[in-house]
Amino acid sequence: MVSDGIDRLGFLIHDVQRLMRKRFEARASGLGLSSAQWRLLVRVAKEAGVEPISVSRLVDRMEEGGWIERRADAADRRVRMIFPTEKANAAYADVKSLAGEVYEESLTGVSLEDRRILIRVLDTIVQNLTDGETSSLEKIKNTEGRAA
Repeated sequence: MVSDGIDRLGFLIHDVQRLMRKRFEARASGLGLSSAQWRLLVRVAKEAGVEPISVSRLVDRMEEGGWIERRADAADRRVRMIFPTEKANAAYADVKSLAGEVYEESLTGVSLEDRRILIRVLDTIVQNLTDGETSSLEKIKNTEGRAA
């Protein structure tokens, strides 16, 4: 039987994710954020307010560092929301730029059409595995659409 390589799919996706994260973390280390902190920073910057239930210690450290601020929710004073500070917004631009560089390096030699196919196929895989949840790509598209 001739293999079409599909048996390596999970390993390839995992390896690509690991290598991209490693490259990004090496470049982003000078920003003064841990990988967990920059992931939270990106989420806060994109969503403009996150309820800090499961990440309270991380949020505490980021607030102490001047990256985020807590505010009471206008609709429910019991809820505290987190928002990026100017320092975080500036770092977010750096993080986004670094991510773009790593993405470009990872896709060197891959045509624009093949890039589109890759994203479409991975998005389809995510949709197949999320049981009706919105995929990461769709969340990004929706966020970008609101910002425009």
